[in-house]
Amino acid sequence: MRTWRVEDVMTTDVVAVKENTPYREIVDTLNDRRVSAVPVVDEFGQVTGVVSEADLLHKIELSGAEGERRIFAGRRRRTAQQKAAGAVARDLMSTPAITVRPGTPVPAAAKLMDDERVKRLPVTDDAGRLSGIVSRADLLRVYLRPDAEIEREVVEEVLHRTLWVDPETVRASVHNGVVTLSGRADRRSTAELAVQLTRAVAGVVDVDDRLGFELDDRRLTEAGYGPFGA
Repeated sequence: MRTWRVEDVMTTDVVAVKENTPYREIVDTLNDRRVSAVPVVDEFGQVTGVVSEADLLHKIELSGAEGERRIFAGRRRRTAQQKAAGAVARDLMSTPAITVRPGTPVPAAAKLMDDERVKRLPVTDDAGRLSGIVSRADLLRVYLRPDAEIEREVVEEVLHRTLWVDPETVRASVHNGVVTLSGRADRRSTAELAVQLTRAVAGVVDVDDRLGFELDDRRLTEAGYGPFGA
């Protein structure tokens, strides 16, 4: 069963700016490429940070507050003031950059985005050099897989190759990403595993479990009649 990874959905035609790129040039880059953030790279192409629209807006936000003095300014306020005074990417960027490797599974990348509260992740190679970028929209592309493609993977990879289920006893159909499993498996554990593995197939929105089973092997195990029972 194929695991979708960042390299399957990331954008490789990615624009980056250097650490010494001026403020105005960064604004022009965001506008020209219609993106909301760009990675910042050093002279070796390694990602050192990310400049977003939010980073750039500090200059506008605080443009009329130069004379304002706050003796006990909070950390966020101090960061905003520093970025408002920045003139090049090095001073404006958010750092350290939260990056991901091309081989990272899509669910792991999605969790990282959620944990770090970011909308995109620069993708780097083993040396930390920029090789692409993955956004929330990119990660959602797995749910654009055609129903026929999902059904084929469920039938061939999950039911046949992994579980060795007879296609005449267990059937799968897909509509709008929802997989319906019907029929009867030989054991309860097989039916439960079929549902579990089907949920893990890329593009599956939900599983409608209509499976029955011939033998409730869970009860046998609990009663002590399993392979290590009495």
